[in-house]
Amino acid sequence: MRAMRKTLTSIVRDCAPRDGVPSPLAEPTVENIRMCLGLISAREAELAEAIGLSRNERPHYVDEPPAAEVMQFLAPSERKDH
Repeated sequence: MRAMRKTLTSIVRDCAPRDGVPSPLAEPTVENIRMCLGLISAREAELAEAIGLSRNERPHYVDEPPAAEVMQFLAPSERKDH
């Protein structure tokens, strides 16, 4: 999947029209490329979901402080300060 996505995006990048030059790709071809990239993206999402990965995860360094802090809230009946 990754190789197909990279290949298609490389083709589009290589064929991108320069200033004032018409695109060498026909409009139906451009639309088909968009559809293929959409199918690849959807399948990647399905595979990620099947193995339990979140699609919005980002890499981080192990010594990097967490962006959020987890807090526990106790019900009023469980509090010890009353």
